[in-house]
Amino acid sequence: MSTAETGGATAKPGPDRRPVAVIDMGSSAIRLVVAEVDTEGSWQRLDRAERPVPLGKDVFLSGQLGPETVRQAVKILAGFRELIRGWQIPESNVRVIATSAIREARNRDTFIDRVFTRTGFRVEIVEGIEENHLTYLAVQHTLRAQKQKFARSSTMILEVGGGTTELMLLKQGKVVAAHSLRLGTVRIEQQVLATGELGAQMREYLRESVHVTTEILDAELPLKKVRLFLAVGGDARLAAIAAGSTKDNRFAVIRKADFEALLERLQKMSRDEIVRELGITYNEADGLVPALFIYKLFLDATSATEMVVPDVSIREGVLVEFATGTDPAVERELYSQVVASAMSLGRKYHFDEQHAVHVSRLSLQLFDQLQSEHGMDEHSRMVLEVAAILHDIGNYIRSSGHHKHGQYIVANSEIFGLSRPDILVVSHLVRYHRKALPSASHLSYAALRRENRVRVLKLAAILRVADALDRGHSQRIASVRVERQEENLLLHCEHRGDITISRNGMAHKANLFEDVFGYKVYVV
Repeated sequence: MSTAETGGATAKPGPDRRPVAVIDMGSSAIRLVVAEVDTEGSWQRLDRAERPVPLGKDVFLSGQLGPETVRQAVKILAGFRELIRGWQIPESNVRVIATSAIREARNRDTFIDRVFTRTGFRVEIVEGIEENHLTYLAVQHTLRAQKQKFARSSTMILEVGGGTTELMLLKQGKVVAAHSLRLGTVRIEQQVLATGELGAQMREYLRESVHVTTEILDAELPLKKVRLFLAVGGDARLAAIAAGSTKDNRFAVIRKADFEALLERLQKMSRDEIVRELGITYNEADGLVPALFIYKLFLDATSATEMVVPDVSIREGVLVEFATGTDPAVERELYSQVVASAMSLGRKYHFDEQHAVHVSRLSLQLFDQLQSEHGMDEHSRMVLEVAAILHDIGNYIRSSGHHKHGQYIVANSEIFGLSRPDILVVSHLVRYHRKALPSASHLSYAALRRENRVRVLKLAAILRVADALDRGHSQRIASVRVERQEENLLLHCEHRGDITISRNGMAHKANLFEDVFGYKVYVV
């Protein structure tokens, strides 16, 4: 444990400070951080603890958590509960998150119920793309003084964990790709035990796995243009302590040559020798070499000459959320990154960018003017914008049935900042932007939660109207003003040229809008 470690700016005394606690259930350990946050977005670490537990070893080998591991995890969490009570932290200021090991466990629901029954903790399952989001928040907050450097450079942010590797690519500060890879140190260890692959064979396996990924990434952003490489995670921090230099107590820098020399030395050592050499625990030594080897493979794919290692983790991302709350500046930044990620996905599948951007603009004009009719929030507005950008993405496969092809592409993609339920909503908006209306007979639609089915109905109705306004993909209608007249909704359009095709298209595409909102739509 350590005390009084400052994250971000120095925390200021005053009534706006409050204690919070974050528990992270990873693949090889359960970790706790206690901090004091303030309304200016700063925090001060007060305490932290870590207890090893083989969650990932169970799940990645057998598919579920074993009885002894469950008992051990619950006991650790009960101990953390007492520690948190000692700090007098209210329930509302405690978050317990779980990543890939718990997420993939077949018996996760019974485990989560056991945890709640024994400790009172409500466990949140964090998806890979949400891990990316939280890591990004932590990195951005810690390195905010380097914002201009981000804006000028192409950047890779990489975190190698026990179950997954989280990866983000940024171009001039904007996220162009975010991926959660099923490549982690504990998962690799279980594969080694199952197949007997050791040493050179394991390294060859990692080379092949990373090579496949880098080929995909190159299509999203040429990796040789990446000059800023950020390594996040405990293994990277251990490497920074051993071979790097600390900058401003917020991050360390390791020259590529020094990092490679360290890895080469560690590869020749036994587990016991690594523990003695680095002064670390056996739990920290497990998986260290494979993790550093993964960092090296991705670093080699870029043009970066050093690794920047921020002193953050997913837990600090949660602290940022606690500290900033609904800070408008943070919300705007997240919104812009989500849109940038959607645009990058569209470009990957060669979408009609002018049409997509224009339909998204018209969709948002309608959304804003119809607020009293739909009653949805800013998050739904963002989901609509993403769906409008991607609504024709299925043309990459085939024009005929492109709405169904688009649904498949989106449902199987990752969009930075959107949760899996959000991505499913976007995929259904793409599915229903033309032709058949949402129906209970459509299994994927029926499987959505009730509130998301309602959201799909409302947003799809708006999207269909916006798409009809640019039916010819000619961007003739620049803007739209809404006028309500009893049962009619009149769309006053600022336009150039003949818009007959849009008027005719509205007759075919406004049926869902009438069903949902009760208005017949006319283009004036």
